[in-house]
Amino acid sequence: MSPLLIESDPATAAELGSAVGQGSPVCVTVDAARAVLADSPDQDVVVVGPTAEASVAMRLAEEFRVTHPFRSVILVRRRLDAALLGEAMRHGVREVVDGRDLAGIHDAVSRGRRLAERLRAGDDPDTMHRPRRGSVVTVFSAKGGCGKTTLSTNLAALLAHEGRSVCLVDLDLSFGDASIALQLVPEHSITDVVAMGADLDREGLLGLLATHSSGLRVLAAPSSPAGAETVKPEVVSRLLGLLTEEFDFVVVDTPPAFDDSTLAALDGTDKLIALTTLDVPAIKNLKLSIETLQLIGFPHERIRVVLNRADARVGLTARDVESAIKLPIAARVPSSQDVPAATNRGHALALENPKHPVSRALADLVAAELPGYRPAAVPAAGRDPARRSRRLLRPRKDLS
Repeated sequence: MSPLLIESDPATAAELGSAVGQGSPVCVTVDAARAVLADSPDQDVVVVGPTAEASVAMRLAEEFRVTHPFRSVILVRRRLDAALLGEAMRHGVREVVDGRDLAGIHDAVSRGRRLAERLRAGDDPDTMHRPRRGSVVTVFSAKGGCGKTTLSTNLAALLAHEGRSVCLVDLDLSFGDASIALQLVPEHSITDVVAMGADLDREGLLGLLATHSSGLRVLAAPSSPAGAETVKPEVVSRLLGLLTEEFDFVVVDTPPAFDDSTLAALDGTDKLIALTTLDVPAIKNLKLSIETLQLIGFPHERIRVVLNRADARVGLTARDVESAIKLPIAARVPSSQDVPAATNRGHALALENPKHPVSRALADLVAAELPGYRPAAVPAAGRDPARRSRRLLRPRKDLS
């Protein structure tokens, strides 16, 4: 059955009709839509067009949770923002799609239909996928230059070196350089995930990952900023879901913005490392970021604030940061010229020099904040003394 479209503007309705399916019933008001739905109990998808109030979609979604749990509501907007996305999802709207993205609207309708089919077949929505094996750790800063990629690559390499299976996803789709920081020349990138489309599966995704000497696997950002436009939020959600089935940890390096891909990653994030430095713009952006996270309903207890270059003498202190953001600082990483020097060599400082103060701060962060972290056991016999000297700090009790 073709989805029901709620849209009062004939031209917009005609344009959306090409995406949702020709022959779809069009209603100009929500009352007219209710009348049509009353006679069509098997209607699985309702698309609310851009001229309708967002509240219409939210009210319908809340009603359908009780009366028609198989039915999906898809909200089409001309402009997306974090507050709207969060509110819509909290009310039960299945997806929010950009009105210019006709292919994305078509795909959202298809997903709504497939979900209804599976629910009617008796599938439990909580067991439709393999159980998650790993945790998603997302590193975010709303201001560039805070050391986000350095932190992401070092945390991921540190975990991999300690015997965990780890994948680093470079989600800075326009200017990501995690591969460069690790001296990798990947043959594939996240745009190859897009090319796989509906055929994306575990085996195909693993074939796109580069491998670092530590054992860390890396999914690179596009080689050109133009590739960013092809990566849709649903692609990010799908690939993160597959990766958590395969790896103990999935570390996500993000752009300095709440774009659609970042929001998709946040939906599956178990621990958010919010990074800042001792300067007013960075602290202001961190405060706004935390407020935005609250608006979209991201669990407060999953946020961990990390202060980079914490010993800089610039007239501000860690206490000033905590006072501004109303959250404690989970880790303080000191300044060091060795950090950019290691990056320029394509090395992770946490592995190259485990006794370095920066490395020890990162090891403390990993031990205290990342769920399930345990160092790899080293056999007592034949243990390499040089490797023993590189052992990192013993984990403290998991605080998550």
